[in-house]
Amino acid sequence: MNSLNEHYRDLLGLDDSWTVSKVDLQLEENSVVIELSHRGGPLTCPECHGSCGRADTAPPRTWRHLDTMQFTTEIKAAVPRCRCAQCGVKTVSVPWAGKHSRFTLMFEAFGIRVLQAAANVSRAAALLSLNWESVHKLIERAVARGIDRRTLDEIKHVGIDEKSLGKGHDYVSVLTDQDHRRVLDVTKDRTTVATDELWQTLNENQRKGVESVSLDMWQAFMTSSNKNAPNAEIVHDKFHVSKYLNEAVDKVRRREHRELKSEGDDCLTGLRQLLLYNEENLDEDGQVEMQILQKSDLQTGRAWAIKENFRHFWLSENSGTAGEFFRSWYGWAIRSRLEPIKKVARMLKRHLPGLLSYFRHHVTNGLAEGFNSKIQSIKSAARGFRSFANYRLRILFYCGKLDLMPENTCH
Repeated sequence: MNSLNEHYRDLLGLDDSWTVSKVDLQLEENSVVIELSHRGGPLTCPECHGSCGRADTAPPRTWRHLDTMQFTTEIKAAVPRCRCAQCGVKTVSVPWAGKHSRFTLMFEAFGIRVLQAAANVSRAAALLSLNWESVHKLIERAVARGIDRRTLDEIKHVGIDEKSLGKGHDYVSVLTDQDHRRVLDVTKDRTTVATDELWQTLNENQRKGVESVSLDMWQAFMTSSNKNAPNAEIVHDKFHVSKYLNEAVDKVRRREHRELKSEGDDCLTGLRQLLLYNEENLDEDGQVEMQILQKSDLQTGRAWAIKENFRHFWLSENSGTAGEFFRSWYGWAIRSRLEPIKKVARMLKRHLPGLLSYFRHHVTNGLAEGFNSKIQSIKSAARGFRSFANYRLRILFYCGKLDLMPENTCH
């Protein structure tokens, strides 16, 4: 048995202050309990790392370890407490687990890998033989560890976007680092106060170093960004503009479809999705349908042509030629007599400086839109979130590019 104890001691990477006193194989419970004992001697304060004497011994605790031959494995030990002249009585650190953790370092690392590979937390919990609360604690510790380690210097281009939390108008705001393709933080709601909180992820010097912020034309985002990142130019990108124009085209289609249908004409039936495509992405049948639509003199055809034409704005050589293009396009849109199109055109004119700044930075919110898709997958896998805190943790765990792993996981 002594050789077995030494074997487990080597596997756990114990230092000279700890020894394996007992290995208890419990066949009925399909588990192995490895009992450890402290050999005595000087102790190290976990706070100031100074050498100090022993005060007493804490009650025995257990830590979940990696399974042994499909047997659930736990480590059990009574950890000594030191008496430090500066810090008082403290429980000493153990080499196999982090502070306040109920898992060994190696089990935490394994659990993180399982969570990264699993479809959702419930499946990961089943694979790890843990309950939901234990897995959530593992995620919480990993994210906190990753945030403590990450560096936020040299961030030049950021994005701010919204994402739904629950049903109705229940939103969160997401700050992304465009340069390193990661989510920096998430706050509840999309108000100016919430966006101010989001900006506090960066310190004052880091905020001053931001050169551009890509965002929607939501006033709260713009107000907060102007206040918190005074050197950053606001950039309104093609993704959001395309969204507004597509919505305007659809409003024209729906109104015209109702009018035509009342007269027994179903020519606009089934065109909703087709109108969302860019012209070059249409298949042969779709191109034929759109050609017929444009020649029909229907309002929907004109609205789609105005929407499609605006895409040439982004192909301009510089902000000067883009401004000239916009003036021409704006005149066409305003003369269209299509109220939804005119409304979007006026909004774009109000935010023209933010549109033209694209040509100085050439950044878009495409990264944020990509994260929105990933965040939606996280939300769907969890079947929604009741708690914002849990939602934020999941987003940072899967999208934050954080260093999640505990240290010293290989002995």
